Amino acid sequence: MGIISGILIFILLNIFSDIFLKNKTEKIGITGRYHTDNLPHFILSEISDGLTKIEEDGTIVPNLASSWESPDSGKTWIFTIAPDNLWQNNEPVTSESIIYEFSDVVVEKPDTKTIIFKLKDPFSPFPAVVSRPTFKSGLLGTGDWEVTDIKISGSYIESLSIKDKNRNKKIYKFYPTEENTKQAFIIGDVNEIKDLFEPSPIDSWNTSLLSELISNNKIVTIFFNIEDKLLSQKSLRQALAYAIDKDKLAGERAISPISKKSWVFNPLVKPYNYSIERANELIEELPDETKKDLSITLVSSPLLLDTAEIIAKDWEKIGLKTTVLVSSIVPSQYQAYLTILDIPIDPDQYSFWHSTQEAANISNYSDQRIDKLLEDGRAELSLEERRRIYLDFQRYLVEDSPATFLFYPKTYTITRK
Repeated sequence: MGIISGILIFILLNIFSDIFLKNKTEKIGITGRYHTDNLPHFILSEISDGLTKIEEDGTIVPNLASSWESPDSGKTWIFTIAPDNLWQNNEPVTSESIIYEFSDVVVEKPDTKTIIFKLKDPFSPFPAVVSRPTFKSGLLGTGDWEVTDIKISGSYIESLSIKDKNRNKKIYKFYPTEENTKQAFIIGDVNEIKDLFEPSPIDSWNTSLLSELISNNKIVTIFFNIEDKLLSQKSLRQALAYAIDKDKLAGERAISPISKKSWVFNPLVKPYNYSIERANELIEELPDETKKDLSITLVSSPLLLDTAEIIAKDWEKIGLKTTVLVSSIVPSQYQAYLTILDIPIDPDQYSFWHSTQEAANISNYSDQRIDKLLEDGRAELSLEERRRIYLDFQRYLVEDSPATFLFYPKTYTITRK
C-alpha cells in the first residue's frame, strides 16, 4: 500500500508542478533563412558551448577547454579539455567527441583530454574561431537547453524546439522577411520577436511590450567603390562623410569598423563630425572637370531606405545630385552602398579590407599599408602588439575613407503582454 501511495504522490506532484510552477512555452519569431550549421549564435550558445568563449570586449576565456597554447607562433594550437563537462546525454566531453570541421586544418586527438589543430599558416585569431559552439552529433550539445524537435522546409529550418531541465520550452520559428515575422506575431503564431529592426506598427499596440538594444556587433556603413572614377578621389569620399548629419540618424554613433566595446577600439580616429563647411572645402579641392557634374547613386538595403533618404538630402546640400536605389543583395555595380556590417568577433578584418579578398572586399579597396597591418595582426600572438596594430589599422583606414561608419543600429524585442 505504501508503494502505491508513493507512486500516486509522485504522479500528482508531476501533474500539479506543471500547473502551479507554470512551465513556460515561448514561441519566438526570428527573421532569416538558416541551416543547422549557421543558426544565430545566441541560439547555438543556448544549446552548446565552444572550446573558448568571447567576452563582451572580445577577449577570449576558457570554456570547454581549460587552457590552450601555440608552441610555434600560431600554426599549431593545443587545447586541453576541462574536466567534468558532460554532453546532454550525460556522456563525458572528450577530445574524440568534439567535432570541428575546417578546411586546410589537420586535427589530432592524442588522448581524451587533448585536441590539436595544425594550420598551414600562423593565425592568431584561432582561439576565437573555436568559440563557436560544438556538438557531439546533430545538435546534441552541452548547454542548458536541449533540442527536442526540428522542422525543415526545403533546405532551411522552419522551426526549432528546445527545452531546459525545468521543462520550460522555446520554439524558434524562422521567416524570410521582417514583414513575415511581424505577420506571424499579429496572427498569434509567435508571442515574441527578437532582433527586429523596424517594429512598426506593433510597437504602438498596448498589448505588446517593446525593449530596445544597441547592436554593438553591427555597424551601419556606406561602402564607396574605390574603382569608380568619381569615388576614387579621397577628398570626395571625405566630403561625403562630413556632409552627413549623423546625429539625425537612428542608433548610436560609430566612428570605426571595430566595435566600441572591443579591447582594440581606437577612440581617437578622425570622427568626421557634421560640417558642411569642411565638406565644401574638400569639394573645392576636386578637379574642375569633376565639379562640373557631381552626381552619385546610393544603393541601399531595404531595411535602411529611410536612412538612405536622409543621407541623400544631406549630400544634395553640398551640390551632389543623389539617386537612391534599393537592393536586397550586394550589387555587382555601384558607387556607394549602404548596408549593415557584421563585425567579426575577433579584430581581424582581413576579408573586408585586404586587397586580395575579392569576395568580401566590397569597396574594392587596395592599400599596401593596410594590407601589411592586416597581415601582421593575424600573425601576431602578443595581445599588446596586436592592439597596437589594430589601433593603427583603424586610424589609417578611417583617414583613407573607403567607407563611412555611421552608427550601431537599434534592434527590438517585442513580447505579447
